[in-house]
Amino acid sequence: MTPTPADLDAIWLTLRLAGTVTVLLLLLGTPLAWWLAHSRARWRGVVNALVALPLILPPTVLGFYLLVALGPDGPLGQLTRSIGLGALPFTFAGLVVGSLIYSLPFVVQPIRDAFIAIGPRPLEVAATLGARPLDAFFSVVLPLARPGFLTATVLGFAHTVGEFGVVLMIGGNIPGETRVVAIQIYDHVEALEYAQAHWLAGGLLLFSFAVLLALHTLNDRQARR
Repeated sequence: MTPTPADLDAIWLTLRLAGTVTVLLLLLGTPLAWWLAHSRARWRGVVNALVALPLILPPTVLGFYLLVALGPDGPLGQLTRSIGLGALPFTFAGLVVGSLIYSLPFVVQPIRDAFIAIGPRPLEVAATLGARPLDAFFSVVLPLARPGFLTATVLGFAHTVGEFGVVLMIGGNIPGETRVVAIQIYDHVEALEYAQAHWLAGGLLLFSFAVLLALHTLNDRQARR
């Protein structure tokens, strides 16, 4: 089965979205994970719950409230329009915002757990050797937390690739702009084009299996060290 140009466009858009979201989540999620791992603030539990909320919240619910908040009459929509960004719903930028929130726990939680597992001892040793906090973070913490970052990267990317409800609510179904692979599969099924749907769905199935296999292999290797 030969993929159609629309299929290839959807695949490219999905990969671009997943790559963009993963990079942004690693940059934004790392300091958040560090704070969650070390803060003693009384409202840390509230932040933890908010980060984990997309794990149990139906994607359409999250997508609906994002659509309302980012719409022309929403508070975030008015903000983006006032700074010249325009309305984000039904744009690639809107997909990025929705995916950032929906995939947040899949990146923050593995990194947070890796930071917790390190404990304070390596930083204390680094401090006694004269390392400044930022130097210690990059030279000590990041190498020790590498398995957590690898897990976060793989999960964040894979989870974004498989999104449907959130991207449909916040992005709609615009070819070349917001139509990702999951929506393209839905379109094929709706049009009774099962052969094309099998081609894309099978690709996502193999991709998901490869992600899980890689994670299990990584975890097994880390456990043997």
